Amino acid sequence: MQRLNAEVICIGTELLLGEILNSNAQYLAQQLASLGIPHFYQTVVGDNPERIQKALAIATGRANLIITTGGLGPTPDDLTTETIADFFDAPLVERSEIWERICEMYAQVGRQITANNRKQALLPQGAEVLPNPIGSAPGMIWQPHRDLTILTFPGVPSELYPMWQQTAIPFLQSQGWVKETFHSKVLLYWGIPESALAERVHHLFESKNPTVAPYANYGQARLRITARATTQAEAEALIAPVEAEIRQLTGADCYGVDEDTLASVVGKYLQKHNQTLAVAESCTGGGLGQMLTDVSGSSAYFLGGVISYSNDVKANLLNVSRADLAKYGAVSAIVAEQMALGVQSQIQSDWGISITGIAGPNGGSDEKPVGLVYIGIAAPDRSVVAIEHRFSPSRGRNWLRNVSACSALDHLRRRFVMIGKVTA
Repeated sequence: MQRLNAEVICIGTELLLGEILNSNAQYLAQQLASLGIPHFYQTVVGDNPERIQKALAIATGRANLIITTGGLGPTPDDLTTETIADFFDAPLVERSEIWERICEMYAQVGRQITANNRKQALLPQGAEVLPNPIGSAPGMIWQPHRDLTILTFPGVPSELYPMWQQTAIPFLQSQGWVKETFHSKVLLYWGIPESALAERVHHLFESKNPTVAPYANYGQARLRITARATTQAEAEALIAPVEAEIRQLTGADCYGVDEDTLASVVGKYLQKHNQTLAVAESCTGGGLGQMLTDVSGSSAYFLGGVISYSNDVKANLLNVSRADLAKYGAVSAIVAEQMALGVQSQIQSDWGISITGIAGPNGGSDEKPVGLVYIGIAAPDRSVVAIEHRFSPSRGRNWLRNVSACSALDHLRRRFVMIGKVTA
């Protein structure tokens, strides 16, 4: 049997204009890798039949599994199905089961169905329906000839994902194309540069199975361990000793794995110790609170916060000394300490975190440049510490605010790590 070789074609002018992020391409790439299906090319093309057909012509010359996303809706620019059928000179046939389901869906929500919706019931002759359990636009599984399989999906990620999991994967497995699996585990790091992390584990980069690869994004460093095996369990067994060695070499710099965030990890520590947290933010403007509340269930340990952007709010709500504000300025270690203690006291939390800094692009000076940030940590025993950071201003205001909030969470995380070592 010829080995499967996949290509992804993402259709939508909005992708080319940068109006939306092409998360579907990333998802499908990850899924294909996990199934061990080679995947060498991706194409993004607008809602234009001629250009879609040109993309198909190229893809059919180098792949025997083509996966498309987008262009399956009822509007005039949803052209994927008819363009694919036209490319292979195949007639479109209305599928009564699709049309009946569309009618039922619209009736359930009290929406009036229009003639445009009927085009979603058309598939090339011989194609199988790829059910959409959420939306009205189904995809298709079609083999226009024996050496080519086409899978089509809507562009909406929340529809594509269950369609892939519930139908596409079982179909690919049923055809005998999935012979092995690639399984990855990503170790997540904060507070250590990618270069320093790579130096600690460089000898593992020569490993063939599993492989180890470093990469960085937005201040975070990562190590991805990927194993190839016949089953996921076997792949996980290959990864385990390598992960253990990396963790021994990198220690507390590793804060989590895979989908963990600094906020979710801090939340687990707080819950484990039955403790609570409140935050006082100046330059981050609520970004730290948002990170914490992005975690489902965070109300169990995150009590709230104060966005103390002005000196009056710092003084009136957080009891920061006006004399210290005048003498040292809002961006100072002593103010960060008082902000952390103030929010801890006002909200009656076990821990208090504060952030005050200069996010730019304006407002800096020689003494206090853009990127200067102080993070205050108030502990349950009312001891407090302020940590100074001097972040590079070159990446802009949003990056500075994000890295400040993440660093604040990392400082608290490391406090819990040290508590664990002392009590162990």
